Amino acid sequence: MRRHKMKQQSLEVSGFEKYRKRTRKEQFLSEMDKIIPWKELCKAIEPYYPKPEGAGRKPVGIERMLRIHFLQHWFELSDPGAEEALYDSRAMRQFVGIDLGKEPVPDETTILNFRHLMERYNLGDELFRLVNVYLAENGMKINRGTIVDATIINAPSSTKNKDKSRDPDMHQTRKGNQWYFGMKTHIGVDNRTKLIHSVAVTAANVHDSQVLEDLLHGDETHIWGDSAYAGQKEVIHEHAPNAKDFTQKKGSRNRQLTDAEKSANRYKSRIRSRVEHVIGVMKRQFGFTKVRYRGLDKNAHCVFTKCALVNLVLAKKRLLAS
Repeated sequence: MRRHKMKQQSLEVSGFEKYRKRTRKEQFLSEMDKIIPWKELCKAIEPYYPKPEGAGRKPVGIERMLRIHFLQHWFELSDPGAEEALYDSRAMRQFVGIDLGKEPVPDETTILNFRHLMERYNLGDELFRLVNVYLAENGMKINRGTIVDATIINAPSSTKNKDKSRDPDMHQTRKGNQWYFGMKTHIGVDNRTKLIHSVAVTAANVHDSQVLEDLLHGDETHIWGDSAYAGQKEVIHEHAPNAKDFTQKKGSRNRQLTDAEKSANRYKSRIRSRVEHVIGVMKRQFGFTKVRYRGLDKNAHCVFTKCALVNLVLAKKRLLAS
């Protein structure tokens, strides 16, 4: 007598995931969903967003596309990579609000078109501004101390591409004994909250001190920076007249630093090092170590959007508590 075994239906398929554990990604997306001012950000994009015409297919909602756009920045996803990730990750679909039983994921062309719209109208700058206004309204105001710093974002140096050339907007620079090719992200950071209040983007060969004036809000009483900003007292006095220069002293072959200057540098480093946490969120948590696009303008838009999101991550605990 032959016995037929009935195939047991998976608990996951039937919707009873008894042993399911909430992942860190789900936790992160849930927290960000709660603290992002979606209404204000969507309102800034609305004037430029395509309006539905006639009986044709309606465009995907602004908030949904903005959520996908933010996923691309948090997890370093290309346009096709974002589409693939949404099909693969339930946590991401929940964050965007997609039910595969009722609708497909927006395709890579739709995601690309939204990114191009954001770039065309320079909306990354506006998102950065609106996020900082929102944080100030929630008690996280910029104080009178600024830490300035710059970090290199690498670009492909290979010429094995369609144009047979490297990106003309990117340049190489030497740091220590190593050469880098790409661009620089320059930031001005509040010394207490660690929030980014000013951003500048240049090719990698532009010296840090050349954009110092763009990183100051003007009301500073203290300015910290590494030795790359040494000797900029005139610039500081012109753009932040009440600020004391706490940038680190720089020695040379002909003039070594004194013990007192070395001790002062160590003291200054305790404050200045706070900027490393900010850059760490951008480069290690978000994975932003390489440019994804050609041209400085496209990548600058990417940097401003990322800085807005970095500020929200840095303010997350305080916003959730309130």
